[in-house]
Amino acid sequence: MSLAIPTQTSFQGRYVQVNGITMHVIVEGSGPEVLLLHGFPDTHAIWREQIPALVEAGYRVIAPDLRGCGLTDMPRHVSDYRIGTLVQDVAALLDALGVERVRLVAHDWGAAIGWQFAIQHQHRVVRYAALSVGHLSCYTTAGWMQKLKGYYIALIQLRGFAEWLFTAFDWAFLRFFADAPHEYLHVRAGKSAAGRMTAAMNYYRANLGLLIPRQHGFVNVPVMGVFSTKDRFLVENQMVRSEAYCKAGWRFERLEGVGHWMTSEAPERVNPLLLDFLR
Repeated sequence: MSLAIPTQTSFQGRYVQVNGITMHVIVEGSGPEVLLLHGFPDTHAIWREQIPALVEAGYRVIAPDLRGCGLTDMPRHVSDYRIGTLVQDVAALLDALGVERVRLVAHDWGAAIGWQFAIQHQHRVVRYAALSVGHLSCYTTAGWMQKLKGYYIALIQLRGFAEWLFTAFDWAFLRFFADAPHEYLHVRAGKSAAGRMTAAMNYYRANLGLLIPRQHGFVNVPVMGVFSTKDRFLVENQMVRSEAYCKAGWRFERLEGVGHWMTSEAPERVNPLLLDFLR
């Protein structure tokens, strides 16, 4: 059963049965479907500036709270958050909504899921816009600077302590970690309910194997990678080198002076890119 926490946006949500859980999802507009996948530690609220723009442009927007996040059920076992299960959630969501193919847009952890979904279910993806996180084979071979920027992954493995660290002293570490005042209240609202921070951290705990360099496959639909130069957690080369895995076309866009949460920090720059690419 989902916990009663604020939805953080004014969009009207619905609940669907997906892969053994109840998922909360925003469905707005009509026309070709666009699926939006959020990352850590977010909810569908990260897309609050994109949903109206996409609807106005004539799209039907689907923006779920992913497993464990927002108003979606949060299974208690770490193993419930393995990437294979997260990819299955996406396919099951489209099945539940009667959607065959989508234009896919994803950020952060959602982008990691999006890459795998586009590889494994390419017949269901028209084109894919990956924000911040590049192809997983490129992320794992991005060098020592990427490993240093990903220090928090090691912290998150300290179960119990990590949850305390992120929320203690009026969430001081989270505010430092994110360095995104425009997003802080949304993240705090989504993670204040019991168990929600643990569920979000389980994405990292369940998928340590993804950090081992290996080949994750090729994408056979057009891809746009968007990287923001003030991203505190990612290096640019893990996105740029993703071109080698995109066999049906690649476009790279750099947002100068923008931080990690680009969709809410610079929607006036992100939205035109998405509308142009999705068209």
